Amino acid sequence: MKKIKLLALMMVLAANAWAAESISLLKTNSSWNGQQYPAVNLQNPEVNVLKITIPAGEKLAWHQHPMINVAYMVSGELTVHTESGDVTTIKAGDVMAEVVNTWHYGENNGTEDVILVVTYVGEKDAPLSIGKQ
Repeated sequence: MKKIKLLALMMVLAANAWAAESISLLKTNSSWNGQQYPAVNLQNPEVNVLKITIPAGEKLAWHQHPMINVAYMVSGELTVHTESGDVTTIKAGDVMAEVVNTWHYGENNGTEDVILVVTYVGEKDAPLSIGKQ
């Protein structure tokens, strides 16, 4: 019985030696331009995670997101413009808290594709973005 307990203890210690590391990339209550996020009370919440590729030289159309979303930049460089004139540029490894209910567009002026992983949190089946007419 002592051997079993000792073996179990050794397994616990070994598992802790290989424990995963956790680094906070972003913690915020506002978007990249300082806009406070709206209160969220979801009746039927849904999380969507998209991998988005924006080719080199591409400029996206004006759009807005009706829900909070966060982008992790895998590669490339993206410049984001709001209708009110705010501008930010994100690069590979950056995390961006996106604007909500704000007209904006992104442009890839670089020579490599932009790859983003974007997480949206909103009502089930709600549109993730809305284009400007």
